[in-house]
Amino acid sequence: MDARGCVAAWGDMVARNLRHTVPSCRGEDAKGKDRSWYEAALRDGNPIIVYLHGSAENRAAPHRIKLVKVLSDGGFHVLSVDYRGFGDSTGKPTEEGLTADALFVYEWTKARSGTTPVCLWGHSLGTGVATNAARVLEERGSPADAIILEAPFTNIWVASINYPLLKIYRKLPGFLRTLMDALRKDKIVFPNDENVKFLSSPLLILHGEDDRTVPLEIGKQLYEIAHSAYRKKERVKMVVFPPGFHHNLLCESPTLLKTVRDFLSEQWA
Repeated sequence: MDARGCVAAWGDMVARNLRHTVPSCRGEDAKGKDRSWYEAALRDGNPIIVYLHGSAENRAAPHRIKLVKVLSDGGFHVLSVDYRGFGDSTGKPTEEGLTADALFVYEWTKARSGTTPVCLWGHSLGTGVATNAARVLEERGSPADAIILEAPFTNIWVASINYPLLKIYRKLPGFLRTLMDALRKDKIVFPNDENVKFLSSPLLILHGEDDRTVPLEIGKQLYEIAHSAYRKKERVKMVVFPPGFHHNLLCESPTLLKTVRDFLSEQWA
């Protein structure tokens, strides 16, 4: 297979592992429809979210299904994808590969959405994928319509050394150096803190006050970096949710949907 064939096969794999959930108000219309109907539905004027999940499990994890339902009930199309190496997708997960997958899905969606806006939503590790993709789009002169970062970190190094299961090892001789060498070897950075300095898209950061996986303080640091770098300060906003939702369960907050809709409506007005 030549290079063009490899790219086509890879793109087909990503598209096949793309889950399109329509707004619940269109659920009955969608029953029994084929792929062409779903693609045409992206032009119906309802906003679209490309959802980029975190490092654990796949797009079918219970908290992700719950979030998709909340967004669908709120009038959003949601496109969820399992990156290469996750779920049914083949291949090895690398930072470059995950970013390429996100870019493919975003651009595939934009090509079919007409004037309907498309938002990149990343959670945890997915925030690094989202800002990597958004920076590429920015460099191409076509910024993302909006970006939502749920429980973001500044970069993978900071996220790793603050991960609860690793904290107990931090004082062991050579542990931090071994961890850093491993990240460097695999070229894993996910530099949210650098990426946001180059973005202009509306940016909403969501974080739980009692998030123990990515502590709130790290999310606040990223917000300060972005707010300082953006020329249009009104395009950057952070919302902190009260205790009870931890790292994965902001989808259970009764204010999540209104927070997202209000921000996007204001930015897209």
